[in-house]
Amino acid sequence: MRKDLISRLRKHQALALLLIFPLLGTIYAAVNKPHSTVFHLATPLDQKIPFLSVFAIPYALWIFYIYACLLYLYAKDRRVYYLSIGTYVVSTLISYLIYSVFQTTVPRPIVTGDDPLSQLVRFIYWRDQPYNCFPSIHVFSSYLMMRAIWNSKMKNRLNVAVIYTFSFTIILSTLFMKQHVLADVAGGMLLAEVVFRGARRTQIILTTQIKPLELP
Repeated sequence: MRKDLISRLRKHQALALLLIFPLLGTIYAAVNKPHSTVFHLATPLDQKIPFLSVFAIPYALWIFYIYACLLYLYAKDRRVYYLSIGTYVVSTLISYLIYSVFQTTVPRPIVTGDDPLSQLVRFIYWRDQPYNCFPSIHVFSSYLMMRAIWNSKMKNRLNVAVIYTFSFTIILSTLFMKQHVLADVAGGMLLAEVVFRGARRTQIILTTQIKPLELP
């Protein structure tokens, strides 16, 4: 019985990589504070984007969505699972570095309603201070899931449609929630694209020039 349990744990030990997410979140909470100089990247076009509290729902569901995508990739395509984890970690660390030298903020609306959506918005605003906006972590991670499924051997019309729809909705939510501006969105997508391509190229080189290891 004990040997069976140990065997099962070893078989799925790659899931332990997901523990890096709470650690990265703890670091983010520590750096999400105003510096002496804070920049504004909002444009006139950003000011025309309306505030829509309904988008608080996909915004709040973001981390659960990312976990769900990674678990799906773990079960269906271990290669892309590792690729996605690596890309996420590197992109996050690069974002933290940018935040430390180029901190940005986004003006937020005053939300006074007592309806559930307004309460959810206020909770999100309370938990996440309006700093460290460029690039957007919500955006780069959601875009990363799109790139991951597109490069997966398990890609089909259904999973592509589902992941693209959810990711695009979350990206839009960052704008309609007034958590980010267009520059943050563009920066997040560009960051994920560059790091993903670099990670994929590195993975290809390693698997072609080095004898593959037996992955759990």
